[in-house]
Amino acid sequence: MSSLWTPGGEHEIPREQGAPKAPAAPSPPPGQVPDESEEEMRQIAAQLLAAPVEDVIANHCYGLFELAALHLSQQPPNLDSARGAIDALGLVVEGLGPRLGEHESSLKDGLTQLRLAWVKLQETMGGPEADGKGTSPPEAGQ
Repeated sequence: MSSLWTPGGEHEIPREQGAPKAPAAPSPPPGQVPDESEEEMRQIAAQLLAAPVEDVIANHCYGLFELAALHLSQQPPNLDSARGAIDALGLVVEGLGPRLGEHESSLKDGLTQLRLAWVKLQETMGGPEADGKGTSPPEAGQ
């Protein structure tokens, strides 16, 4: 059983009846005994292969969401770093769209919330955006 981390907590991903099992991890060459880190890497690879791709991608998107939110919550907010994480999230979410499956809607909502928060903080700080001469807000619709 795999799990998926979201800002709302960790969720178990149930296996469907008859779902294909992950391929067996490759064996070490004859005469070579794998160390613990190699075995851990094989186990991680097997788990990734067993998880639906859209779930793994969404998990990474939630990490980008959290990264942007952390930069926005700093005192003072780090708008440049937050913008980088927001733009990266936007490229994935808007680039893949429906291929994100059931995650598409919540990821789009989260992206919109981050963009709005960024603009609001920028306006509150009275930074270069206020006079139209500074760094642009996070990209939308690309």
